[in-house]
Amino acid sequence: MFYRALPLGLALSLISSLVLAQATQSPNDRPRLVLAIVVDQMRYDYLTRFGDEYEAGLKRLLEEGAVFTNAQYEAVPTVTAVGHSTILSGAMPSTSGIPGNSFYSREDGRQVESITDFNATALGEEGPAATPHRLAVTTIGDELKLSGRGGKVFGVSMKDRGAILPAGRAADGAYWFSEQGSIASSSWYFPALPQWVEAFNATKPAERFSEAQWAGIKLPAYGEQGFINRLQTTALADEMVLEFALRLMEEENLGTDQATDLLSVSFSATDFLGHSSGIDTPQMHEMMLSVDRLIGQLIDAAQRRTGRNNLLVVLTADHGVSRQPEDNEALKLAAGRYSRNDERKIIEDALDAKFGSGDYIIGTAEMSFYFNPQPVPGRSIERVQLEQVAADTLRAIPHVMRVYTRTDLENNLGSGDLIDQRVRNGFNAAGSGDVFVVHEPNWISSAAGTTHGSPYSYDTHVPLIFWGSDELIIPGRYHGQVGIQDLAPTLSTILSIARPTGTLGRTLVEIIPR
Repeated sequence: MFYRALPLGLALSLISSLVLAQATQSPNDRPRLVLAIVVDQMRYDYLTRFGDEYEAGLKRLLEEGAVFTNAQYEAVPTVTAVGHSTILSGAMPSTSGIPGNSFYSREDGRQVESITDFNATALGEEGPAATPHRLAVTTIGDELKLSGRGGKVFGVSMKDRGAILPAGRAADGAYWFSEQGSIASSSWYFPALPQWVEAFNATKPAERFSEAQWAGIKLPAYGEQGFINRLQTTALADEMVLEFALRLMEEENLGTDQATDLLSVSFSATDFLGHSSGIDTPQMHEMMLSVDRLIGQLIDAAQRRTGRNNLLVVLTADHGVSRQPEDNEALKLAAGRYSRNDERKIIEDALDAKFGSGDYIIGTAEMSFYFNPQPVPGRSIERVQLEQVAADTLRAIPHVMRVYTRTDLENNLGSGDLIDQRVRNGFNAAGSGDVFVVHEPNWISSAAGTTHGSPYSYDTHVPLIFWGSDELIIPGRYHGQVGIQDLAPTLSTILSIARPTGTLGRTLVEIIPR
């Protein structure tokens, strides 16, 4: 077999035609920028409760986007790390390697954060470095890189895990704010912070909020103890995140060429505020109006760079949140608080009584306890025995609804209802604990304010909106129940790239033009 050479003129003509076809290809076939927006601790009903007052970004997304009214997380614990690792990977803890915010690492022999990396170097902050090294799956950003169609990938947030986990392992950078109010990152991405980031930090972005007031919250002076913690409960913190995200888009030239760039921006102030004072406050009302404005500014800035037809936006949250028990009780609704430390003590006392004095629990996570493999020196106790005593003890505690053991979950036992499924989806064989506890609805572990983590709708039901040109997205309201794990495979289909490796969701074909 042989191939006949084409005449030079014809060859040049064909090459020219191919180049022209590529250059004039409809931009809607592949957007130049994917903007993934996450609002930390945003319940779905924040869209309906305050919807009439939105005037900017949320209003635009609701009116012009594909809005899923019943999007749920299908794994527990419903916490920041699990949510952020699910959004752009489609993976739940069973496959992602991220079983919670904080958990006991058997490999490291200590309690760790989901992004703790003892083999990297922190940049711009003290302490252990933060990286995506525990993330066992790829993300949309990673698959863009692998496809050859991707450009740059970045993550930005007030929180390290909020910046790192959506962006993925192959990201060009992830940036978050340190405890001093300046931008931090780690050597996973580069040996030193880029010069433009150092220049941004030199402006001391948090200092301008010294002794500022927001919605009745008065901040201490810049540099005083508690300044950053207080700042994080105000919309001023999200303003800093937006300011840096806009600077990043400019400095990194996102959305300006034919490659598809991806920027994940996570706004965290809603979470800090909700934890501290609950959700039914004038401050949370004002916070959501601020989120609306900031998202509007972010989308407008991105659109100015790319044009309307070259921008794809997706909005979601990493989890919801419970109302404060006291607020529920005032309405005669069942609710209350419990102490995780008290439950641990009850388990330890029961194990001491059964097997003798020992060091039985070596770690905890949001819903689980980790057993010491050798709790009593010189005595061999099988893990299943520890599980059974702990589970029986926990089931006798008021307001504990269900208890699962590692043996149960490894053997896929359970009645198979939605709660069982969410617990199984949240179980990671390598990283999860040995006994898992689900309390009754609206019973929470925090001593004040409120929290999240449960398999119930107030924690699992979050916004999910896709926004883009008519060639990319079919706008409208979609009322069927979908999972947040469906977001990533849907983006994969729209972008014509491979699905991330751990994806457990489906493509939301109902919003994609045929």
